[in-house]
Amino acid sequence: MRVENESLCFEGRQLVLAHESETLGCTMTLGLFLPPQAKEQPVPVLLFLSGLTCTWENVSTKGFAQQACAQHGIAFLAPDTSPRGDDIADDEAYDLGQGAGFYLDATQAPWKQNFRMRSYIEQELLATLARDGALPLDTTRVGITGHSMGGHGALTCALRDPQRYRSLSAFAPIAAPSQCAWGQKAFNAYLGDDKDAWLPYDACELVKTTAWNKPILVDQGTADAFLEEQLNPHLLEQACCDQGIALTLRRRQGYDHSYNFMTTFMADHVAFHAAQLV
Repeated sequence: MRVENESLCFEGRQLVLAHESETLGCTMTLGLFLPPQAKEQPVPVLLFLSGLTCTWENVSTKGFAQQACAQHGIAFLAPDTSPRGDDIADDEAYDLGQGAGFYLDATQAPWKQNFRMRSYIEQELLATLARDGALPLDTTRVGITGHSMGGHGALTCALRDPQRYRSLSAFAPIAAPSQCAWGQKAFNAYLGDDKDAWLPYDACELVKTTAWNKPILVDQGTADAFLEEQLNPHLLEQACCDQGIALTLRRRQGYDHSYNFMTTFMADHVAFHAAQLV
């Protein structure tokens, strides 16, 4: 990891980091907020996965997580949403290609060479940070959250591997991607038309077999333009109820899909994670 930029923020440090990813075959840039407590000892990590069209920068500058993370002594880690570069496959649409990695490992051409965001998040990213002695992070204490496509990523990462993450939340996640246009388009392109290959990337399917036994927090705005056709939180709510998983789904009256919605409830989510991480 190399530091591209650094600034003081709530007595902590907001960093922009970059490294060469072997998994993705490109340079990856990420945001990392280190709270003031990191000056004294390694701190736990809250991993935030962003949504369609976003980079690490959106939540780092508009999510306003730093103040709450400074209060609770938690690092806030925001990776990019896909591999990027002139030699990386892309698509003209906003919901496929660069900026739309869907946190999966692609198996279809031309995506399979670089679009391996599942492996990047689950295997390479935290391992790379753990090897960097200059960064005071306790990567044995990790929570995960995300927004929209990133909420889908957070849910599926944690439900597949409940031992890796201590806490889980999401903002307006794509809860059942196999049953909405965003997910079906991406899954067909990245994974092919064998729907069995889609199951490890659908939270509503994963709750049927997961060993996850900790609470899950989801916030969803009722004025979200994507609520009915793309997000389907009621399907996740029913699936968790059927399996006895403790999901709290908070329907926020009048809130939309924007960062204004997320910033309103970001401190709640940081506190939720802190209760299980600190």
